[in-house]
Parts: sequence; structure tokens; C-alpha cells
Amino acid sequence: MLDRRAANLAILVAALGYFVDIYDLILFSVVRVRSLVAIGVPEDQFLDAGVRLLNLQRFGMLVGGILWGVLGDRRGRLSVLFGSILMYSVANLANAMVTSVPMYGALRFIAGIGLAGELGAGITLVAELMHRQSRGYGTTLVASVGILGAIAAELVAENFDWRVAYVVGGVLGLALLVLRVSVRESHMFQQTKATTVARGNFLALLTNRGRVVRYLAVIMVAVPIWYVIGILVTFAPEFTKAMGLSYTPSAGRAILWLYAGLVVGDLASGLLSQWIRSRRKAIALFLALTVAGCAAYFLQVATTLTGFYVLCAAMGFTIGYWAVFITMAAEQFGTNLRATATTTAPNFVRGAVVPMTWAFQTCRDGAGLGVVGGGLAVGVIVLGIAVLALVGLDETFGKDLDYVE
Repeated sequence: MLDRRAANLAILVAALGYFVDIYDLILFSVVRVRSLVAIGVPEDQFLDAGVRLLNLQRFGMLVGGILWGVLGDRRGRLSVLFGSILMYSVANLANAMVTSVPMYGALRFIAGIGLAGELGAGITLVAELMHRQSRGYGTTLVASVGILGAIAAELVAENFDWRVAYVVGGVLGLALLVLRVSVRESHMFQQTKATTVARGNFLALLTNRGRVVRYLAVIMVAVPIWYVIGILVTFAPEFTKAMGLSYTPSAGRAILWLYAGLVVGDLASGLLSQWIRSRRKAIALFLALTVAGCAAYFLQVATTLTGFYVLCAAMGFTIGYWAVFITMAAEQFGTNLRATATTTAPNFVRGAVVPMTWAFQTCRDGAGLGVVGGGLAVGVIVLGIAVLALVGLDETFGKDLDYVE
């Protein structure tokens, strides 16, 4: 029997956990320069050191995605919520005490592992505790509240020392563990655990043709989200310069406005998918809006700095189908592989920034397309694949999740 109180508590813990998750994920990008200055890194090494640290964090998230996903299906959703929150909270506190790039890199890797588990475990738990017709409301709330962590990271970092900002994230995470104690484990998981069916086998997602197609399609549908975040907005200063525009935006400020729009977009897409009773149609609409947003970006419709930040907010709204994507990921697979798929998928989407960045650099320099041409080429490919992937996915609204693969 469904327990509304248990579901509501799970939503609260998952939402706050994802808030701290996103806070830490974005915080390094915001305090990167100040922290590198403080530990004595020369200015001409900022870019290389920053890229190295970001890649270590992303690699940690890929490793953590698989680790926590497997544990979520083998040991339970709650064990992952506890372990991941504890790991990234302690790593946050330790980041406030770094004194060298190697030490910083090791802690960003550990933080990345911890950050990889919370969202997938939380969404899986909420999806399994809520009624099939209404679970989209719960997962939307988790995603929307979580995204606010990016705005909090920018505001805290602007007003406090970078070490204090890391401490704030660590303390918030540890405080959250008190709430986690009262959260109930999923009944679906407990039932599956009592059987002999294999659970948490990551390779099972890749060795069955039907499952691997579903899994890859789920991932590719969401890659445009991180194309916008990781390419167009992160490198906004370089793009506006290459376009010959009269202003130079702050990457940090552009990200802040993007995430402000993303919060609204997540709420809108999640609610829309409930109202029209379709995940696929909601994602299709927001993918179309993303294409329009990218077109506006490259057509240089923003002629002023204020206009550019407004465009970033609008683009954030268009890519705000993250809530529906993560809900659909949970709904695509059986209980014995659900946490594995739901935890690894968003981390592979985030990790897609690495090959996209490589492709962008290759198109820019190797193919001679320049900054604008390289960014446009990558966008066309990513968005085209996302549309094809969505066509191949089944509708999952209202799907009964009480089954195994």
C-alpha cells in the first residue's frame, strides 16, 4: 500500500539532497579562479589547471554513477542516499582546506563520486513510493528544488570567501543526514530483494539489445541540456567575442541566469507531462524550444549584455526537461536495474561534456570552422541525435513499475 507520508518525506530528502548536489557541482566553476589564486597557481596556468580539475570531477561522477547505481539495486536506495550525501559533504569540507592542485584534484574526484549517487537514488525511491499517475509531480519537485542549488552557489560564492562557500555545502549535506534517518525504503525494492533475481548488474544494460537501445536513447535525449550548459553558456565570452558583439558576458552570471530559467523550465515540463499524460510529448516540445533557443543564440538576437542574460534565462527554460528525462529514465527499467539506470544515465549525460568539448575544439581548429562554426556543428549533431533517440523511446506515463527485467 502506498504511504503518502513516506513519499512526501522521500521527496523532501531527495530534493534537498539534490540541492546540495547541484550547489557543489556548480560551486567549483564559480570559485575556480579565486581558489587557484589562493593556493598559488600562476595566472597562465588557470585554464589548464581548471580543465584538469573539472575533468577529474567528471571522471569521479562517471565512476560514482556506476558504483552507486549498482549499490542502489543491490543494497537499497536508502544506502546510496546516505553514502553519497556523506561522501560529498565530507569532500566539500575538505575542499575548504586544499593547499595544492594535486590535493584539490583528489578531492574533486572524491566529491564527483559522491555527487553521482544522490539524484538517481532519490528519483528511484520517489518514483517507487508514489502512485503511478502522480509520481511525475514528486520527481519534478525534486529536480526543480535541486536546480536552485546552482543559484545558491553563485550567491554564496559572491558574498563569502571561497573556503566558506565549500564549508557551507558540507554543513548543509551533513545536516541533511538527520532527515534521511526517517526515510522508508521502497517496498518494490524489498520485494525484489527477497527473490533470487539478479540485481544491479550494470552489464545487463549493455548485453541485451532492447535494453541497450533504451538506455542509450534515454541518455542521448538529454545531451542537448549539457550542450547548452557546457558549451554555449560556459564559453559565452569566447562566442560573443567571435561573433563580434560589443559586450563580453560573465560566464558565472550567464550560468546564474541559465539556471534561473532552468528551475522554471523543470517545473513547466514536469507539470506539462502530467497534464498531457505524456513524457515523450513534453520532451518533444522542449527539444523544439531548445532548437529555437540555440538558433536565437547563433543568430545574435541579443544585441545588449542585458539581452544576452535574458536569452540565457530563456535557454535555461528550454532545456528544463531534465525533470522529465530523469523520470523517464526511472520508468524505462525494472526494479532490479532501475537504480543502476537512473543513477548512471544523468552522469553519462553530464560526462558527455568531455567528448562534446573535444568535438567543439576539433571542429573549431582541425576543421577550420572557428568558434561559431564549431559550436554550431556540434549543436546540429547533438540535437539531431536527441530527436532520433526520442522517436525510439516508448511512452512511460502511468507505467506500473512493479516488475523486473
